[in-house]
Amino acid sequence: QVQLVESGGGLVQPGGSLRLSCAPSGIIFRTYNMGWYRQAPGKQRELVAVITSGGLTNYADSLKGRFTISRDNGKNTVYLQMNSLKPEDKAVYYCYARYGVTTYWGQGTQVTVSS
Repeated sequence: QVQLVESGGGLVQPGGSLRLSCAPSGIIFRTYNMGWYRQAPGKQRELVAVITSGGLTNYADSLKGRFTISRDNGKNTVYLQMNSLKPEDKAVYYCYARYGVTTYWGQGTQVTVSS
């Protein structure tokens, strides 16, 4: 059974930082492309960042320079470092793992940016 367990969400003040983690089980992690989506209240889910099995990264244009995705194949974990957070970054952040046409999702972790 495949599970993606996310952690690291929470409440942070504007300008602050958070690091999200996602640790899948039940997959051969190093072979999967990994990424993060987010969904804000009343909005569609949007892509945040992706990292391929080979380590190539891509980001939503609006987030470049503030967010960094990385992976540690030894720890079977993908990270999303979020800096200079803004109130509009408030959303549920979802981790996913993709191999070919197969995609697995995490349960989501809430990020709230508020003073």
